[in-house]
Amino acid sequence: MPDRVSAFAPGRVNLIGEHTDYNDGLALPFAIAAGVTVRANATGDDRIEADALDLGQREVFDLDGPGRASGWRAFVRGAVAELGGAGLSLVGAALDISGDVPRGAGLSSSAALEIALCLALIRVSDAAMPDRLSLARIASRVENEWVGARTGLLDQIASLYGEPDRAVRIDFRTLEVTPTPLALADFRLVTLDSGERHAHAASGYNERRAECAAACERLGLDSLRDATAEMADSLPAPLRERVLHVVTENERVEQAVVALSRGEIAELGELINASHASLRDNYEVSTPAVEATVVRLQRAGAVGARIVGGGFGGHVLGLLPPDVPVPDGAIEVRPGPGAHVDTA
Repeated sequence: MPDRVSAFAPGRVNLIGEHTDYNDGLALPFAIAAGVTVRANATGDDRIEADALDLGQREVFDLDGPGRASGWRAFVRGAVAELGGAGLSLVGAALDISGDVPRGAGLSSSAALEIALCLALIRVSDAAMPDRLSLARIASRVENEWVGARTGLLDQIASLYGEPDRAVRIDFRTLEVTPTPLALADFRLVTLDSGERHAHAASGYNERRAECAAACERLGLDSLRDATAEMADSLPAPLRERVLHVVTENERVEQAVVALSRGEIAELGELINASHASLRDNYEVSTPAVEATVVRLQRAGAVGARIVGGGFGGHVLGLLPPDVPVPDGAIEVRPGPGAHVDTA
């Protein structure tokens, strides 16, 4: 049993395919360099001692009764509970948690935290490591059941399956993950903070999920993956618009994969713009601060710009042509390796 381990899980940028994961749809995310690191030391007792170094906060609880909490503490307690519920035997450990992916920015800091916690706890306990898809499901349950955000599997899969120079096409019906070269020629992807934080559990994210479920019930479908634009026309607002977004966003993912394979990067920019328009008008997850940030990127020369993540604030993704400098305050993002763990 290793006495000390260090686990890292990256955040992600979703190139295209937003709010499709919990609708059995398609998405094209990639892992980024920024993420969360959890260093774990086995203590030999039956407690978890967790220090959130960036916040200067501490949490201590017993392994056999993690109980409920809020904020970052909910992630730690939830990870312990869900790993135990999956049949993994954990040991007491001291956890140091740090990260450089902005919280509430739409870059999946939550999934990075969940996965880094799970990886560190499993490895320091010398427990059997689940396969990546099983681990994604465990981490998702942490967020669903302990944090209160009804997210899908997009963020967790992107973090676990990330590869340098590649995005991953995810089919959420089959859970097939296909590495996709992210060859942008000399174009660059950047994110720019809108200045508005979001929190999935406290935002309209859960409401949008409920609306999609209501649309499925009215249409007699198991998921919106089977919906069509014609079906959407039979629904009242806002269900009609929610379905239209999911249907057209799935189409945009497929078109983006083709555009990348052909090196048609300008077309990719048009798809990114169309995605944002649908997220703004059909899914209604944008805000005035986000719209101002989109305009700022467009005026700086971006050929595509859209909100990323669950919406209601956070960062905006921009696709910049070769001769356009990175705007002040923006951060260039590139695909990087997925989550991993090392013996410290």
